[in-house]
Amino acid sequence: MLLSPACYGRLFRLRSITGALRSTASPRCRLTPTLNNRRPLLLARKLSMQSSGNAQTSHGGRHEPGPGGAGEPGPELCGNIPSITTEDTGPPLARRRQDVVVDEKNLRTPSPLFDASVDDDSEAESYRGGRTEDVDRDTRSRAFAWCRDFLSGSWKTIPEEDFEISIVSGGLSNLLYLCTLPEHVNSVGEEPRQVLLRIYGAILQGVDSLVLESVMFAILAERTLGPKLYGIFPEGRLEQYLPNTRMNTEQLSDPAVSAELATKVARFHEMVMPFNKEPKWLFGTIDKYMYQVMKLKFVREAHVKKFKKLMKFDLPAELQSLRALLAETPSPVVFCHNDVQEGNILILDDSGQSSSDRLMLIDFEYSSYNYRGFDFGNHFCEWMYDYTYNQWPFYKASPENYPTREQQLHFLRSYLLERRKYSDIPEDQTKIEEDMIIEANRYALASHFLWALWSIIQAKISKIEFGYMDYAQVRLDAYFKQKKLFS
Repeated sequence: MLLSPACYGRLFRLRSITGALRSTASPRCRLTPTLNNRRPLLLARKLSMQSSGNAQTSHGGRHEPGPGGAGEPGPELCGNIPSITTEDTGPPLARRRQDVVVDEKNLRTPSPLFDASVDDDSEAESYRGGRTEDVDRDTRSRAFAWCRDFLSGSWKTIPEEDFEISIVSGGLSNLLYLCTLPEHVNSVGEEPRQVLLRIYGAILQGVDSLVLESVMFAILAERTLGPKLYGIFPEGRLEQYLPNTRMNTEQLSDPAVSAELATKVARFHEMVMPFNKEPKWLFGTIDKYMYQVMKLKFVREAHVKKFKKLMKFDLPAELQSLRALLAETPSPVVFCHNDVQEGNILILDDSGQSSSDRLMLIDFEYSSYNYRGFDFGNHFCEWMYDYTYNQWPFYKASPENYPTREQQLHFLRSYLLERRKYSDIPEDQTKIEEDMIIEANRYALASHFLWALWSIIQAKISKIEFGYMDYAQVRLDAYFKQKKLFS
């Protein structure tokens, strides 16, 4: 089925708009409520919004590449978010609605949190009406100029008032928009009639990281392993729109989907990319996030309360424990996607695709050389989180959906079957599978820990409508439960 534009995007993960855009965009336009369609991208790490239509890309994804290689951490985070310790002014909807009398406070929707309910605070109340759907005037003007300059053809002839743009919901780190030529305008060449506009989030910006991510995107497009790249500029890029059926969280447990996805991950891991081959991304990124988190100062009462609760975990000490555990857990270094979740997986509608080759991984901004186990563990964690929930905190956690041992083995056996096409694998299948189960579930701890830190930072700098603090709590709760089983 075809999804509406509002369906495009991930967790994984909605993304913060760039500082420049944020300072000039009209808050009145940006803060009106959004289409209720389904998940990712911030992202991108990524997350998406509730939907019944078609989609293309996520979140969803979530992290930022660094200067030493795609996804390798660098210094740009510290330089790009100087406002991380500035006054926390609260959610935009709260500011906009302060002059509206609301006396139906008992109408708040209960939060579907993991082992907890959301605090009864102003943050939840502010988003009681759901997400926003309008594109602000400045973003519309910028998007029109980018399409005109990079796509040419009919895009150069249409007046701005005929330019069509809509929000693609779901990214937790980037902002996504679908740009379309009006029906009455004929194509004059091979210019695309629809493109996806991605505006980078504040945590993703930085010259070196953006160059590397763009190089990687272009390489994967050339290999037909990702969407085409139509334009690249400091604030974002224009990508190919791919007709597809949106994948939802429940589909990850479908045996056929899981097997094909494992095959795609195995092929991804076999790629040789022109980036630093050292596995610096995981703990380099965690260290960078930890440094930022320990310097954060929140002002809003709801955030202060939640932040203090999170700090009771003694995160620096827990990080040392995680390092030690993973140092004892063998895992090959391969080129990893680092954000394999449903918002970053397309089910292509192209009738030319075979029934066993219809999935495409997208959103590569966090891809890097990394420990193989992270891709396994991170993907298994994503079975638990639905980012299409359209009420506060805009996600739903279902810990009972974490894959069973048999479901994990089904995925890993499909992965090994594909890997045998590229390299010899020892015959002791049982021993290999047992080692991979431990590898995946220990690296799932790293996934929980990393995304919890990421989410705390997003709570400070992001203007995206999402319960980042609550999500951080959920991920840390899951971390400690998982640690009891696999440490």
